Amino acid sequence: MSSASSMNSLTVATAAIFGSLGLLWLYKKLRSQRRRAGLKDKVVLITGASSGVGEACAIAFYRLGCKVILCARRAPELERVKKELMALKLAPGIPAHTPHVIPLDLERLDELPDKAKEALELHGYVDILINNGGMSGRGSVVDTVLSVHQKIMNVNHFGSLVLTSAILPNMISRRSGHILAVSSIQGRIAIPFRSAYSASKHAMQAFFDSLRAEVAEHNIQVTVLSPSYIKTNISLSALDGDGSVHAKMDSTTAGGMSTVYVADKVVDAVAKQQRDVVLGPFTHGAAIYIRALVPNLYFWIMAGRARKGTKMED
Repeated sequence: MSSASSMNSLTVATAAIFGSLGLLWLYKKLRSQRRRAGLKDKVVLITGASSGVGEACAIAFYRLGCKVILCARRAPELERVKKELMALKLAPGIPAHTPHVIPLDLERLDELPDKAKEALELHGYVDILINNGGMSGRGSVVDTVLSVHQKIMNVNHFGSLVLTSAILPNMISRRSGHILAVSSIQGRIAIPFRSAYSASKHAMQAFFDSLRAEVAEHNIQVTVLSPSYIKTNISLSALDGDGSVHAKMDSTTAGGMSTVYVADKVVDAVAKQQRDVVLGPFTHGAAIYIRALVPNLYFWIMAGRARKGTKMED
């Protein structure tokens, strides 16, 4: 075969490969758009919606034409988010449903069933529950008082548990719904000086894994999203071991993923009905596998991290 023929064959093969890849990319993009379009008019309840990932999720779902219910402790901030949503210019054909505001405190467990009832009465149901509200902690085990462990566990785990349990019967009766929990990679692996936070996120992971199995027969989807560091104010509002507010922006948090990116992945997880999603750098995801497959190596790495005293890093 002549060199010219060989070159032509190579060119044709290369064009075929890139053409196939292009068609595959286009197919996936169109499929994703169709799935997202299917979220229009869905009722979406979001906790922690006054800032950070929760606010970004509210914007993302609202842009898709969802009926958004905003929940968090700070009522004025919820009203601000509501006002900003209503000022958005939506794409043609996307309905502008008026967002609803329900102030709630995830730590006040006894009040959450009534808050869930209030949310259900707005539209008669909740299609998608985004358990995003939470808080973090800093401090060694020996220096962390019990009340800090209890507060973080109440907000991150029991708050989501109670709210989910209150919404769940309505979803079961309708045989429809999607529950997403924003956990953390620290819900899959534990690192030094985050015992309270990591324990709460491990509890969240276990609870929603159990729930997923139980509600599968009722056509209800459950997703656990485990992100790495996100650029939010979480370290500013975190609790130190003595219960005081950390009030510092950790460098890893400052350099974390954008809330817009994470919110887009939340929408993707709901649209694609993904069960378990890990977000973050390759090394952080790899740590999950190292913990599972080579635990002693993981323990050695974490012991080294502890010896360096990286308490102030998120």
